[in-house]
Amino acid sequence: MPFSSCKKSDMDALPPSPLFADLPQFEPGHVWLVGAGPGDPGLMTLHAANALAQTDHVIYDALVDSSVLKYARQGAVIEYAGKRGGKPSAKQRDISLHLVELARAGKRVCRLKGGDPLIFGRGGEEALTLVAHNIPFRIVPGVTAGVGGLAYAGFPSTHRDINHVVTFLTGHDQTGLTPSSIDWQALAKASPVIVMYMAIKHLAGIADALMAAGRGPDEAVAIVSEATTSRQRVLETVLGRAAEDCAAAKMEPPALVVLGEVVKLRKGLDWLGALQGRKLDPDPLGTGLDLYAKEAGGAA
Repeated sequence: MPFSSCKKSDMDALPPSPLFADLPQFEPGHVWLVGAGPGDPGLMTLHAANALAQTDHVIYDALVDSSVLKYARQGAVIEYAGKRGGKPSAKQRDISLHLVELARAGKRVCRLKGGDPLIFGRGGEEALTLVAHNIPFRIVPGVTAGVGGLAYAGFPSTHRDINHVVTFLTGHDQTGLTPSSIDWQALAKASPVIVMYMAIKHLAGIADALMAAGRGPDEAVAIVSEATTSRQRVLETVLGRAAEDCAAAKMEPPALVVLGEVVKLRKGLDWLGALQGRKLDPDPLGTGLDLYAKEAGGAA
């Protein structure tokens, strides 16, 4: 798929911000690999916004919310690279070499990725290509969906009474299949909470592998589609029915799948639902704890 591009002058512009005054200068011939966060543009970091405010050329992926592009400098070229599973995309090698080409032409290149560029975002591959061609670069971390996306859905990645370990895994490798290198027995035993990126296509096989490794079919699972956006949808189910319920509910990528007892905490932590009038449960696990209610001035 060829790259498609437009000029920033075709889009809305935002004024420069004094917040960037003490942040790094984007030098010509440099590439910044920038995480845009999981969707909500408010979760973008100041460093990411600073990169966009100075860039000459943005190359962005499908998972980047279009509203983020408003922060790009007036006159910057905005180029779409695709990179969503099963959809038309530029080849990874072509993207990496395009970064080199633009940097050698003296451009300040912002490679914009959803979430964090180094968590299942192939940012490491692109950075190593830049190293091989002596192109100076900076990595700007972003809020990864496995943390920010779950938080917007009311699921903490960790909770002291539930897990001291959380595992992030990708549901497919570079061939599009479930990664063969995953030790399901070790994973099922060691990680009370598992957060899966890009997993709904192979969810049936993943669930079978986890149950064969000892996880129970009634263990809580949640699927979060288009997390942190106005289109966010949340499905709560159990491991044994996860794939079936996901298909029935027509949950679409990009989506996260989370397995573990933290899923049950949504009854108390769905803050977005509370803002819309939903009543929250201060004891979602049914432990009988008052959670310091007296000390906080509430009823016992």
